[in-house]
Amino acid sequence: MGNKPVVFSGIQPTGGFHIGNYIGALNNWNQMQDDYACIYSVVDLHSLTVRTEPARLTATIREAAAMLLALGIDPKRSVLFAQSEVRQHAELCWILCCYTQFGELSRMTQFKDKSSANSENINAGLFAYPVLMAADILLYDASFVPIGEDQRQHLEICRDIAGRFNGIYGAVFTVPEGFYPKIGARVMSLQDPVAKMSKSDPNDNSKVMLTDSDDIIIRKFKRAVTDSGSEIRRGEGKEGVSNLIAIYSAMTGKSPDAVEAQFSGRGYGDFKLAVGEAVVSVVAPLRNEYERILLDRAYLDGVLKDGAGRASEIAERTFKRVKEKMGLDIYGKKN
Repeated sequence: MGNKPVVFSGIQPTGGFHIGNYIGALNNWNQMQDDYACIYSVVDLHSLTVRTEPARLTATIREAAAMLLALGIDPKRSVLFAQSEVRQHAELCWILCCYTQFGELSRMTQFKDKSSANSENINAGLFAYPVLMAADILLYDASFVPIGEDQRQHLEICRDIAGRFNGIYGAVFTVPEGFYPKIGARVMSLQDPVAKMSKSDPNDNSKVMLTDSDDIIIRKFKRAVTDSGSEIRRGEGKEGVSNLIAIYSAMTGKSPDAVEAQFSGRGYGDFKLAVGEAVVSVVAPLRNEYERILLDRAYLDGVLKDGAGRASEIAERTFKRVKEKMGLDIYGKKN
């Protein structure tokens, strides 16, 4: 993949993506292709911590891949594949589990949160999730990993695991750095602006999906919660308006200060409509391209198959290095 630094990014196929995913992460994935050797994975093994109907899982894997392609991921410049098609992810995960301390995993905030939310299915995969994430990253000698604040702890344990392994066996793994978007990293719910926008929120009006129609997008913004005032500005007690300003800023490229100046003296109704229209201008062509790609099954599956082959070649080089260092590569030994 040339001499560019490697970036690894993974996204779960959990039933669609919303504008918060786009602003906070997905839009950056496209832009990074110019400066980095990018490896993008639909991390379907991670999604198994929650029970999923098999046919639906297959469909969501393809949907996630189609959306990444629609966003501008170029399979000629980057690698795009489904995680489960590259066996080294699961194999390296087991090895790294043996170099990860129980106490480290016990302290993971996301495990505690997900356990409380899914008390009937607190499985070992949920507990070891960060180790599989570490394997995802370390297999490709990734220098950078684009993440949000909620994933910072996972990257830190990945770095700890890599450092521990390297301390025992030498320079086996590249220790990755986080790549943190400077703007638009956190989009809040349209109905509860102190909570992060989430696709699992049962209130459909709280989120705008990248597959929503134009009319639905406009309607959701018209219903967005603001506050009892009338000024379009950021500040304490104006979380709803602040969220809309951030969304408009991200969709138009205008600074938040410029947005406030543009809508000075205008009402919430005008502003919410303008935000909706700005989102439609970005989402509509993306949605149309996604639908086109999803219908072209031969192309989509061909991209994933080719990507899995390329990813496997890279991953096997790293995995072979790991086995050699540990004494597991018995058929490659001369003695």
